[in-house]
Amino acid sequence: MFDPSKSSTYRTLSYSSRICKSVKGTTKDGDNCEYTISYGDGSQSQGDLSEEILTLDSTNGSSIQFPRTVIGCGRNNTVSFDGKGSGVVGLGRGPVSLISQLGSSIGGKFSYCLASTSNTSSRLNFGDAAVVSGKGTVSTPMLSLGPVFYYLTLEAFSVGNKRIKFGSSSSESDGGRNIIIDSGTPLTLLPDDVYSKLESAVVHEVKLKRVKDPSKQLSLCFESSFHDLKAPVIVAHFRGADVKLNAVNTFVEIEERVVCLAFMSSKLAIFGNLAQINLLVGYDLEKKRVSFKPTDCTNQ
Repeated sequence: MFDPSKSSTYRTLSYSSRICKSVKGTTKDGDNCEYTISYGDGSQSQGDLSEEILTLDSTNGSSIQFPRTVIGCGRNNTVSFDGKGSGVVGLGRGPVSLISQLGSSIGGKFSYCLASTSNTSSRLNFGDAAVVSGKGTVSTPMLSLGPVFYYLTLEAFSVGNKRIKFGSSSSESDGGRNIIIDSGTPLTLLPDDVYSKLESAVVHEVKLKRVKDPSKQLSLCFESSFHDLKAPVIVAHFRGADVKLNAVNTFVEIEERVVCLAFMSSKLAIFGNLAQINLLVGYDLEKKRVSFKPTDCTNQ
């Protein structure tokens, strides 16, 4: 846990600063710039917009420092369901996201590999080290819409032999962009009609007793340990890229012997980070594409 009182290089930004004014939804707390950010699944962080020296390890073993990196030092943080995490890294297109701040030094490339266990670190790469290639790699076009998010075209889901179409005439008029890929939102959020069909297909495949989610957030839960769960493979059919989702991507263990489908119905469609576990996910902002490669992220 970062303690700003123990850092000699940490400083809060004033409400009148240019950077504070560039961030949407900031408020004044004394002279400080206070931010509040909410995520699609209801998670939220509130705290001071600040500057600090960011130090990253390089592939040649040395360290690179980025002085005066803008960070949000969260004092009040909530997550959508119980979990452990040290914070959220902003990888979007916003003016003070880490990607925007690193700028040309990373050549528009970054990748991450999210491990399935909380006691294993997940890897985040930038620049040439972030290129995703080799056997099993699939790529899909990245579409722009607005200044912050990365949009993809999701054509359908498959659950066993059942194919569930995703999309509408409105998404076609938007050039096909119909779902955000997000490393900061745990759950995958889908339109009501798509979620309903997906849930029905999963119920047809999973022959276990249904139970209620003790956290009262997720709709489909079963009485089972995660180890004993025989979950169907779900395939996300992106444009030009079929991404196979295993149980670790589609179910979450809420408590002992209660596992729930890690999808929710929502007006906003998001491909969340649980769905990206054990995938090496690479973004190339210059070539405008996202690549996926099945990977054991615990060994990265």
